[in-house]
Amino acid sequence: MNVFTTIISICLVLSVGVPMAVFFRGEKTQKRFKKSLVSNLLSFGTVLAVTVITMASGAVQAAGEATSGSGLGYLAAALATGFSCIGAGIAVSAAASAAIGAISENDKAMGKALIFVALAEGVALYGLLVSFTILGKL
Repeated sequence: MNVFTTIISICLVLSVGVPMAVFFRGEKTQKRFKKSLVSNLLSFGTVLAVTVITMASGAVQAAGEATSGSGLGYLAAALATGFSCIGAGIAVSAAASAAIGAISENDKAMGKALIFVALAEGVALYGLLVSFTILGKL
């Protein structure tokens, strides 16, 4: 394993572990949340700095021959998946909360409510299909 990869892996583990330790170790006050946020930002900054230094030193190289067209294709696939999942998350949050309210008033509305939640989740699947189509053409 490369030294830089080891350093980045350690930093990633610490970026999750340090804020959790600060959060759970502290008192039950509002300061606990602020300390946890500050330690999370500092650990994220550390991971970001180590990653930038590693990439700038030339230790990280691209595998294979990639052209700018294939890079843009990968970017398009990532954006299609990412934005469709964000949209599906927003739609599911609205549909699921409305479905829970409807089910609590009338038990017979469960089938209809689940259909609306499933339709909202389908948006993420369509984005995933679009990204597979883009990746298939590269």
